[in-house]
Amino acid sequence: MELIFSQLLDGISIGAVLLLAATGLAIVFGLMGVINLAHGELMMVGAYVTFVIQNLFKPLGDGIFQLYYIVALFVAFIVTALVGVLLERTLIRQLYGRPLETLLATWGVSLVLIQFIRSVSTSMAIGIAIALIIGFAAKKFTPTKIRKASFYPYLSGLIWIVSAIVGFIAISAMSESKILAKPWFGPRNIDVTAPKWLQGSWGSIAGIELPGIRIFIIVLSALLLALVAWFLTKSVWGLRIRAVTQNRQMSNCLGIPTDSVDSITFGIGSGLAGVAGAAITLLGSVGPNLGAAYIVSCFMVIVLGGVGNLVGTVIASLMLGIIQSIIGSGSLLIAFPEMPTAAAAVVEFFATTSMSYVLIFIFIIAFLQFKPTGMFPQKGRSVEA
Repeated sequence: MELIFSQLLDGISIGAVLLLAATGLAIVFGLMGVINLAHGELMMVGAYVTFVIQNLFKPLGDGIFQLYYIVALFVAFIVTALVGVLLERTLIRQLYGRPLETLLATWGVSLVLIQFIRSVSTSMAIGIAIALIIGFAAKKFTPTKIRKASFYPYLSGLIWIVSAIVGFIAISAMSESKILAKPWFGPRNIDVTAPKWLQGSWGSIAGIELPGIRIFIIVLSALLLALVAWFLTKSVWGLRIRAVTQNRQMSNCLGIPTDSVDSITFGIGSGLAGVAGAAITLLGSVGPNLGAAYIVSCFMVIVLGGVGNLVGTVIASLMLGIIQSIIGSGSLLIAFPEMPTAAAAVVEFFATTSMSYVLIFIFIIAFLQFKPTGMFPQKGRSVEA
């Protein structure tokens, strides 16, 4: 039973990571109906932000270095939230009501982010900064009369094309320097060293050690979930988000700034993905393809729990995490060696990580035959219609 308890704890910690990632995706999908395939890559960005913060803290001494992970969690949230807001304002906002185009566009963004992490260098970072500064400055100082003109959308596109060309020229000019052109990360995986206060055991229950990293991830997930629940139920913007989720047209008629609500929601969802990426760095090496390993699980959580429902997201995340840990590890065969031969054959067949995903898919397909909208379906007039 000790082995089962250990695997159960591992499953809860895996479910906690899924919860961090899927909560933001569930909120965004529930509010805007946007299937964001770049959500996994936002987790990757959060993981690499944690790696950068670690390297910045290393020269400051061991005492200060022990605080780097707390700083990394905040920075990962802020950076990925800003990336999400930028993505929503520049791309996704143009594609509302067109789910197929949004799906393809966010898939393209995910590929861009993967290649960006592999290739980013000082010259590339400076070139992108120059392009963004020129583009936003040109739009900022465009006269109001021109902004209201019918041709302004085409002019805006031309501005960004010119800005991109200038940035590309700057990158090409600086690429002559080997120092500036050297990639920051490359295609290889990176490792993050957990601070000492996270290493080792945080106590024991019935003689079973409680790994500090696993307990920290569970506590972090619970804390962030509580903060998200408080924000959605108690704050003014949370009330606005819930109103827009239930009926966007009526909310717009009542004066709620739905555009701002979309940006804030997308930013929060992206920020939570960044924190999930920071948590994943404690579990092992991470690389540019990190997002692909989690995006499918996140969507399974949403489908099973119900779109935009926090309670459903919690239950579904823990269920999938526990199934993946206990079944995929094969610990049932060790804990119950005397089980019937037929049952042992079935358990052994699914006792790998890939086959545990197959079992989860089978479970979800069977469940959706009885509850096609998930455990806790979304409510609201727009849904009922």
